[in-house]
Amino acid sequence: MVDRLKDSEDKLLESLFRSDPVPDDGFSLKIMSRIKRRVWIRRLTLPAAFVIGAAIAVKPLSQLVVTFSKFLTMIPTDVGSLSLSNFPQFSTVFLGGVLLVGIMMVTKMLEE
Repeated sequence: MVDRLKDSEDKLLESLFRSDPVPDDGFSLKIMSRIKRRVWIRRLTLPAAFVIGAAIAVKPLSQLVVTFSKFLTMIPTDVGSLSLSNFPQFSTVFLGGVLLVGIMMVTKMLEE
């Protein structure tokens, strides 16, 4: 039944698609190799930039850690009513973080 509904334009398109491919003398292969090369370049650029940036940031980061550790030694361990025993346990903080992430995901889904 579908064959009966085809008009002349559909038959022309079918005949064009059935024809032999046009010889391109390797043009398609050159284009495909360039596309593959660009994909690999894009895949390697971000990790390479990360490694270079990390190498540049090692010295300032080490200086920051040393300065921060010196700063922590200056702060008394019990400042007024603020002590480590007043902070919630790790499991409570973790569950709160999971709840926060869940709420953020639900709000993102509701926006869409």
